[in-house]
Amino acid sequence: MTERGQQDERRPAAGQRDDEAVSQFVEQFAAQLVDAGMQRMSARVFACLLASESGVLTSAELSERLQISPAAVSGAIRYLSQVGMISREREPGSRRDRYRVHSDQWYEALTHKDSVLTRWESTLRDGVDSLGERTLAGRRIGETLAFMEFMQKELVVMLDRWRGHRDQLRAGFGADTDPGATTGTGTGIDAGARTGSETAAAAGPGADTGADTAADAETARR
Repeated sequence: MTERGQQDERRPAAGQRDDEAVSQFVEQFAAQLVDAGMQRMSARVFACLLASESGVLTSAELSERLQISPAAVSGAIRYLSQVGMISREREPGSRRDRYRVHSDQWYEALTHKDSVLTRWESTLRDGVDSLGERTLAGRRIGETLAFMEFMQKELVVMLDRWRGHRDQLRAGFGADTDPGATTGTGTGIDAGARTGSETAAAAGPGADTGADTAADAETARR
């Protein structure tokens, strides 16, 4: 049997889940998120939510699946909520909260860095003015400023291109698309742009967003 045939044989049939393989994925992806700068427990909780079929779990379910304490789950949830990577909602017919990861919300939180780049640009301009744009130091900082301005423009273009590509993917998925991706309170593309100060450095140190993210992106597109 070929290597591809062996891989296909190991894959679960449609509608089935290999719990051991899922657990391995959760830990592996969480480790990579930690390498990128995320807190370890937050990374594990996020990866667990991402790998869940519905994309939504209660605190008790997260605790059971990850074999961690409720207090550890609570701390991770607090961080993930602050950076806009998950949302909190009330479980129907219950007083318990549950936590959801949306297809749009988390990558928007990771990639929207407009406000932090804007703040850096403002500080760098002050640095160029203070040092003099014709000095060696001023030219060095000026080049850094140009890079930040370039990055800010490219992020807007990249996200626009991704949304078009995403729409094509969803058209192929049909009814299997994440139901929370574009509907509901605090979900979808707009939610990623609205997270404001809550979308902090999810992808690593210094990578957060501000309340003016959506306005900045719209202005740049015009």
